[in-house]
Amino acid sequence: MARKQKDYLADLLADDDGAEAQAPSPAPAPAETAPATQSSERQPRVRSTTLLGRESALARAATGEVRQVTQLLLDPARVRVWPGNARSYEHLTEESCRELIDSIVAEGGQKVPAVVRRVEGDPAYDYEVIAGTRRHWSISWLRANSYPDMKFVAQVADLDDEAAFRLADLENRARKDVSDLERARNYAAALKAHYGNHLTRMAERLKLSKGWLSKMLKVASIPDSVIAAFASPAEVQLKPAYPLAQALDDKDRAPAIKRAAGAIAKEQAALRESGKAALPSPEVIARLLAAGQDKTAPEKLVLDGAHGRPAVTVQSSNRQGVTLRLHAGHGLSNEDLINRLRDALYQLEDEGRGLQR
Repeated sequence: MARKQKDYLADLLADDDGAEAQAPSPAPAPAETAPATQSSERQPRVRSTTLLGRESALARAATGEVRQVTQLLLDPARVRVWPGNARSYEHLTEESCRELIDSIVAEGGQKVPAVVRRVEGDPAYDYEVIAGTRRHWSISWLRANSYPDMKFVAQVADLDDEAAFRLADLENRARKDVSDLERARNYAAALKAHYGNHLTRMAERLKLSKGWLSKMLKVASIPDSVIAAFASPAEVQLKPAYPLAQALDDKDRAPAIKRAAGAIAKEQAALRESGKAALPSPEVIARLLAAGQDKTAPEKLVLDGAHGRPAVTVQSSNRQGVTLRLHAGHGLSNEDLINRLRDALYQLEDEGRGLQR
């Protein structure tokens, strides 16, 4: 971990009174060349100084000047995962945690403690994980697979939700298995929950670039219906996904992009069923961005009447309203024609082009 991140982590876990103080070192032993009389005189003095140092250290600990860090050996079943963490616990698997699992087994247990905080009012849990989600999952998996006595090693910290979020975010920044989309949506939730929707304040607290954070929040706005076009949410990375998020702000292009996403999602499902490789992210992005680019010939919605003749055509749909054309010779009764009108309005609404937008 870089020095800046170490300092940032120390600030998060330190008490308000300052960094952890150290007890004074014992006085140095007398030199070998000193006379015997001087050595015998110094021994009581050294012991006295050592005792005074220990008493002083204990007194400082009792007053809170020195913060003692205790590591606990916990049953992971009594520890829940804090929902404010960006990492998706339900998507962790043996495969994604294999390296960590092997490391824990080889070292005879978990060496790096997680950070937890106490839980109040929940009889099922005593603590919740702030940093160390993968360690919690791995220890839980090992206990269920031939290592029932394996313990979850944790350090208890007294953190409010905002400080807990900053600590979890700091840990996740160096994790390649936390996708940009997971982090982006985590930031979007935190912006509202912890920072009153003030992006500048959030950027300052997290020590992040305001421009970079703004792009992450924009990517977080991509709807699930569009994310479904990708082989996995982990495929949605910041740099290529940002232009897509911008394109979705165009009310004229957004419906076409969403329709294209639906078609691509069906293709991806068919590929999975057949055991073939999914469409790669660059291809998905390119197809989505191409949707709705041709504005010279806007797509018209046509609903047929009797004998395949057109009954209702949507001439245009924009912020000013919807223009419909009713065709003569449609062969429908008035009631059936009204139903066609209703169907047209419902379809426009599903595509994001309705009157309620």
